[in-house]
Amino acid sequence: MNLIDYQDSRPIYEQIVENFKMQMYKGILQEGDQMPSVRSLAVELSTNPNTVQKAYSELERQGFIYTVKGRGNFVKGNELLVEDKKNELIARIVELFKEANEIGLSIDELVEEIRSHIQQFSGSGNAGEDRRGEKA
Repeated sequence: MNLIDYQDSRPIYEQIVENFKMQMYKGILQEGDQMPSVRSLAVELSTNPNTVQKAYSELERQGFIYTVKGRGNFVKGNELLVEDKKNELIARIVELFKEANEIGLSIDELVEEIRSHIQQFSGSGNAGEDRRGEKA
């Protein structure tokens, strides 16, 4: 499990939190899945168990996991968390569109640039399609 980037300036516990959250958003970790134990993850990541515990505490505070005494930590799997993330991303994108508009970049021009970049890193000509192949 590669959760830590030592070149990243963020604290290790924040990197662990963000990586687990992304695994939950992607469906890699699903509702009811047991999280690795604090000790085993600390050994695997060669980090202090307190760092892992801090990450798990933050995930629990944010509503991503819950603790069962004596059994460990489990993925909460709340659909609202994914919906909240989607809304957060849309709000950020809208702000960027507003900023682009303020400097004279039209929405059509911006969308075309975005499509061009998406095609470059996805290697396909289906930038206007979502993951299921449906038109966006």
